[in-house]
Amino acid sequence: MIKPERLRKCDKVAIVSLSSGMLGEKEYLHKYELGKKRLEEKFGLEVVAMPNCMKGEDYLYQHPEKRAEDLMAAFQEKSIKAIICAIGGDDTIRLLPYIDYEVVRNNPKIFTGFSDTTANHFMLYKAGIVSYYGPALISDFAEYTDMYDYTENAIRELWFEAKENFEIKKCDYWTNEHGKEWWNGAKMNSQKTRLKDEKGYEVLQGEGKVRGKLLGGCLDAFPLYNGTEIWPSLKEWKNKILFFETSENMPEPYLVEYYLRNLGAQRIFDVAKGIIVGKPRAEKYYEEYKEVYRKILKEFHREDMPVLYNVNFGHSCPIGIIPYGIECELDVENKKVTLLEAVVS
Repeated sequence: MIKPERLRKCDKVAIVSLSSGMLGEKEYLHKYELGKKRLEEKFGLEVVAMPNCMKGEDYLYQHPEKRAEDLMAAFQEKSIKAIICAIGGDDTIRLLPYIDYEVVRNNPKIFTGFSDTTANHFMLYKAGIVSYYGPALISDFAEYTDMYDYTENAIRELWFEAKENFEIKKCDYWTNEHGKEWWNGAKMNSQKTRLKDEKGYEVLQGEGKVRGKLLGGCLDAFPLYNGTEIWPSLKEWKNKILFFETSENMPEPYLVEYYLRNLGAQRIFDVAKGIIVGKPRAEKYYEEYKEVYRKILKEFHREDMPVLYNVNFGHSCPIGIIPYGIECELDVENKKVTLLEAVVS
């Protein structure tokens, strides 16, 4: 896997809307300005809005080729060093016919986002480029009052400092406030209530340490990609540390059973080394999901597989960064997740 170059002050970063076009809606334009300000003032970066990223929901729904055009243009532009997704959505897979994998492979750069952006990560994975399941513009860089220090520190240490042996530590706080008022400006001058994370990392099963490269994403988006050209082959899942999380839809436990059982039927659990599971949104179905993982892994005779639960990535705030294709050590005995190499060059 090819690593993008690290970020430096004054680098250009592109904003893209690859799924939902909400960034261009009047209600959310302030989020673009806030995210842009944070990128400029906190990190010293120059922000470039790609031509179609703010044309709104209707236009971008009707024109997936324009969303892809922005992505390809951002990769081709040599001065752009990172690409930040505005937000996720539900139809990024429609960009598939317009992706040029050679363009991506020949122009590696930092790419970040989560949720339905999993599709784009699989596209980059197919192209052989390390990408990052991490912060998006609207939800993370444009958080009201300030960014979460947990997210900001991960950005600095991983993308700017190229830190090696980075331990993905448990954040000691979280929030369950995700209402529309935290997006439309009504709470712009308010900070979300920070709840102490009493649970910490939880070991669902397994023991000892395992190592492998990271591969995963948003579990309930997987059915959108399954069977397409970007869905990793069984060979690609071999010896991997899997990372899974669930979306803001907070799927009922029986649906998570379906998603996991499908992966088991593909023999992915037969060949993988371990699993890290993201904190569920608002901790809904927190206990139920734990039982689902144990049940499905038992069905596929993998009660031995190490599984660490309640990790900070995806749809629960705050989030860190999970890099695709980077060597990781999962130590369930000591409840540690460590990236064994720098994630950028």
